[in-house]
Amino acid sequence: MKGKVVAFVAVFIVLAVFAMGESFAASEADVGQKVFERRCAFCHGLNGDGNGMAEFVYKKDKGKIWKLYPRDFTQGVFRFRSTPTGSLPTDEDLTRILVRGIPRSSMPTTKDLSDEERRAVIAYIKTLSKRWKDEQPGIAIHPGDKPAWVGTPESVEKGAQVWKEMKCWECHGEKGRGDGPKSNDIKDDQKRPILPFDFTIGALKRGTEDEDIYMTYTTGLDGTGMPSYEDSLNEEQRWHLVSFTKKLMGKIK
Repeated sequence: MKGKVVAFVAVFIVLAVFAMGESFAASEADVGQKVFERRCAFCHGLNGDGNGMAEFVYKKDKGKIWKLYPRDFTQGVFRFRSTPTGSLPTDEDLTRILVRGIPRSSMPTTKDLSDEERRAVIAYIKTLSKRWKDEQPGIAIHPGDKPAWVGTPESVEKGAQVWKEMKCWECHGEKGRGDGPKSNDIKDDQKRPILPFDFTIGALKRGTEDEDIYMTYTTGLDGTGMPSYEDSLNEEQRWHLVSFTKKLMGKIK
């Protein structure tokens, strides 16, 4: 009888702890919702579906109006991740975006928020798509040590060859200006027209460090036409592509 009582008490404690954890997560998400409604809903919408009140025109060209679209969190698809293509980002990935913002977009930094508020917003974002219930974040990819030869003329030349062979120019153009022959035909996963990146402007949305560029080629930008080269190019080829990208950006002569 004593053993049964002990077992019952143990089960009760486990259930109580689990309930407390669930309650804490719900409370954190509730706090995050308030911060989201105050700081994020104007663009991302009250439902987090990207249909807020703001509308951003990126570029007017050739009779077309190109727009920037706020992230639709209900889709559970994220561009800037350290995780493999098709997988969810880590909390560190989401925090990085919140802290740094996204250059050349209307996503500002949230450095004025506390760490607790940012964690709460992330907890709330995870309630907006069922992917967070059904899947775990992917395992983060680390670029490792950058080869010493990145940025050398020899590496730039090899990167230019990779650029040609992988047909990057078809979207981004021969000189990386975003004006390739397929540039007007690219659409995101929601069938909305988007422009390929113009590297000559020099400010990359993910970041402009060599490691940032390498990670973009490694993970791809989910939801866009930018694929992952993790399987199609080896690490050396991706680093050579970084060298050529720096050349297009005007960072090296």
